[in-house]
Amino acid sequence: MAIAALAVALVSIGGATSADAAPSERYGKQKVVYHINYNGGEEDKKWRGAMRNIQNHINAVGAENMEIKVVLHGNGVNMLKSAKQNQSLQMDITNLKAQSVAFNVCNNTLVGRKISYENDLFEVFEDDIVPSGVAELSHLQQQGFTYIKP
Repeated sequence: MAIAALAVALVSIGGATSADAAPSERYGKQKVVYHINYNGGEEDKKWRGAMRNIQNHINAVGAENMEIKVVLHGNGVNMLKSAKQNQSLQMDITNLKAQSVAFNVCNNTLVGRKISYENDLFEVFEDDIVPSGVAELSHLQQQGFTYIKP
């Protein structure tokens, strides 16, 4: 009986779980690449859902503990085309960029589809362009980035 009481007391005193740990203690530093190569669907729901996933990830781990890159190629580049007119997407993208999320755009897609990053895409600059989206995904994974496709 005394042993059972002692066990209960120890559990209640030291009952902190890993869920109670601070995000930086539980998750540590993270490097993550999000892959977007699909259309947004009705009212850009898929893209907005991906942006929510990224924000939830930041909320859980802390922006100071993360390095996040979003690689867009193929139909995924349409997200930044759509954002030129879609204020909700603009706000999502701008908010993530303010938290140091980098958006990288595939040059092969731009050339193949005759897209001007300066005129056709929302907030894309020369430094955001990578030679190949798929090669960039592999390169980042070799550097220790975790791959996520929302």
